[in-house]
Amino acid sequence: MVWTTHTVFNQPKPLGNSNLFLSDTPLREAVQREHAGWDADVLASLGQQLGTQESLELGRLANANPPELLRYDASGQRLDDLRFHPAWHILMQGLVANRVHNLPWEEQARIGSVAARAARFILHAQVEAGTLCPITMTYGAIPLLQRSLPAPFRDWLPPLLSDRYDAHLLPGGQKRGLLIGMGMTEKQGGSDVLSNTTSATPLAGRGDGEAYRLVGHKWFFSVPQSDAHLVLAQTEGGLSCFFLPRILPDGTRNAVRLERLKDKLGNRANASSEVEFQDATAWLLGDEGDGVRQILKMGSQTRFDCALGSHGLMRRALSVALYHAHQRQAFGKTLIQQPLMRQVMAGMALRLEGQTAALMRLARAYGSQQEPLSQGLCRIMTSAAKFDVCRQGIPFVAEAMEVLGGIGYCEDSELPRLYREMPVNSIWEGSGNIMCLDVLRAWAKSPLVQEAVHQELAEVKGQNRHYDRQWRQLLQQTGKLQETQARALTGRLFTLFAAAQLLRYASPPIAEAWCQSMLDERGQRALPDTLCESLLDRAVGG
Repeated sequence: MVWTTHTVFNQPKPLGNSNLFLSDTPLREAVQREHAGWDADVLASLGQQLGTQESLELGRLANANPPELLRYDASGQRLDDLRFHPAWHILMQGLVANRVHNLPWEEQARIGSVAARAARFILHAQVEAGTLCPITMTYGAIPLLQRSLPAPFRDWLPPLLSDRYDAHLLPGGQKRGLLIGMGMTEKQGGSDVLSNTTSATPLAGRGDGEAYRLVGHKWFFSVPQSDAHLVLAQTEGGLSCFFLPRILPDGTRNAVRLERLKDKLGNRANASSEVEFQDATAWLLGDEGDGVRQILKMGSQTRFDCALGSHGLMRRALSVALYHAHQRQAFGKTLIQQPLMRQVMAGMALRLEGQTAALMRLARAYGSQQEPLSQGLCRIMTSAAKFDVCRQGIPFVAEAMEVLGGIGYCEDSELPRLYREMPVNSIWEGSGNIMCLDVLRAWAKSPLVQEAVHQELAEVKGQNRHYDRQWRQLLQQTGKLQETQARALTGRLFTLFAAAQLLRYASPPIAEAWCQSMLDERGQRALPDTLCESLLDRAVGG
């Protein structure tokens, strides 16, 4: 007998073979607005390549086959090495070839290069986020190393600025491309790096560029296969920043022992490790006792990337949900035609409109840090962006899962991986509370920060009553700063910053809807049908 139990129908196809850049109208507009229009053709080509089913499959494979720790070889010799799935290396080749690790640091870097690089970062985040960890750390480290790379490693600068990915285990000067990692946190301290116990003793001279011997551990040692790490250790002068190469100038391996790899919730394609330094050799960057200031030069860039990465994941979640909603039929209509679903998805699109405008404006500020006010804006708004964007990511992806229903909760969908990936950006480089305390500190200690915020936000005063009310409340709150109010203040600051960009550049209905939805204390109201149509159209590239 032939059994025919049912016919499969009304099951949407998964989203593949889309252009991640051309389908994102808010990002396209922001690239032009923030002086990166010269990169639009490259971004369109990159968006087409990254949106293919083949690229998306590489992201899946890299996470389904996480790295392995190889502590010893067959004869018992210590290796302290890692094995990655080929998909990881292909993804890394693409990131490096697209200069996501160094575009603004090239000698001939163009105006808007930080914004162009931010757009490339957002596109790559939609395919696989774990590979962005080595990229962002290298990106943050390069300007520091350009100023203060120790003498034995001066030949590292050309491969740091190359567009070649080189996974070979060789001295840095012999490689075509290099990656830099970070090692700050220890078991007893976490974000409280001043409690670090790893010690550094000079081998000969003391001071900037001199070699020291390190003994201690790191509880989170990101991307252990990197060619070098920037690490914090205690000296006689206090907590200091060191350049710790994987391979020493004489070609021998440094005494960095990999104890185990972290078994993480998400970010599984990327290796995070625990290590011990057993008389490892490292070179001091800057002065003894100046480690926190040195490492924060790197940390500001990587915190910004945390916000960009979460935004990219949110963008992908919305794209997947929209593609499903345009196909799935329920109660006689497609999901996207159902009034309540249109409200939900238009609200999600609205949130991304504000985030895109704010993050790309911040990228412009990073590109003009020779201007004091841009420095002040980056100083405070980076922490605010990381706090607000990253914390919104988890419920945002959960909302996208609801659009797909049970399919969205199953591993056949992209969404479970996006959901697991979300918390890492909130935690890495300082959790939410750390970001909020940093915002308070920046406001209290820097008149330049206050001036930058006033100039950025006061210019659009008078255009929207919800904005004006929240701006007045922010000024009152900052007049008497209290730590217990730090989270509310930080969230309000970023929301106002995004509102200011939309009031300047977006259509009046979108700007009004953001202010009413995000700043009206009476709660969110239904969006007009015409605005829902506009937001959803822009979210698919119309």
